[in-house]
Amino acid sequence: MLDVRRLRLLRELARRGTIAAVAEAMAFTPSAVSQQLSALEREAGVALLQRTGRRVRLTPAGHTLVGHAEAVLARLEQAEADLANTEAGLTGRLRIGAFPSATQAFIPAALSALAADHPGLEPHVAELDPALVADALRAGELDVALVHDYDLVPFPPEAGVRTEPLYREIMFLASTTPRAATPDTVLTTCRDEPWIVATTGTRCHTMTMRACQAAGFLPHIRHRIDEFGTVLAFVAAGHGVALVPELGAAHPPATVILTELPIARHTRIAFRAGADRHPAIAAFAAAMHATVGASGARGSVNAPPRHHQRPFEA
Repeated sequence: MLDVRRLRLLRELARRGTIAAVAEAMAFTPSAVSQQLSALEREAGVALLQRTGRRVRLTPAGHTLVGHAEAVLARLEQAEADLANTEAGLTGRLRIGAFPSATQAFIPAALSALAADHPGLEPHVAELDPALVADALRAGELDVALVHDYDLVPFPPEAGVRTEPLYREIMFLASTTPRAATPDTVLTTCRDEPWIVATTGTRCHTMTMRACQAAGFLPHIRHRIDEFGTVLAFVAAGHGVALVPELGAAHPPATVILTELPIARHTRIAFRAGADRHPAIAAFAAAMHATVGASGARGSVNAPPRHHQRPFEA
């Protein structure tokens, strides 16, 4: 019989590439991971790994087993969800991940709704970049999370992770200079400007780079800042231009001009494959959809589509 915990380690090795990375993510020592994978090979009766010095890679049989592992782990999530649905009332911890602008805009009200409807549920919120969410879900560090992607940087397919749409928001160019250009060409007016971008490796950083490249230039990066309130303060002080989402630009300084761009940011609810039927995750998703709808946010997936919005100034 194949051990499910060892199957999870094999899947993580296929995803992360090295035993050291698997050990770090799963709170094992590298030697323990190696021992568990060797035990899995003995259980399977075939070679799952090809070892060359310190490097390992999956054999064809290993890749085949990873595909089955995904299905097995998803079914186990469904089984846990079905069992939880037989309980009277929701109790226990619910570990939630979210990025800062969504945490500020929606999470407090959603938690209040959860507390009113499910007082036995104990939500724990942690802020983290969406790029880290898939690993945290697979490792069991989170149960559910809010992630975002962009038209230019779609959420990549992640083994063992599923998402559902929650919110769509438009992107703005933040500057202190009026732009005599259409939304499609406004970025070309910033070719020679200093830029404020997010930290390298984040989707926000990748989005800015790709947007500028699509406009025909590479941005001259002056500052790297992740928090949008700070970004807007830098823009207001004349230290550069930046791209900011609608949630991050809710209260801009008086001197900041926001010009709409033909780019959108999409917020999604992410969870492990098969876990969407778990009552606690379903309750969180329902609370998030209700909160976004009640807030009057124009990007709610339940709101009528917006075909055009004129650029506006703060």
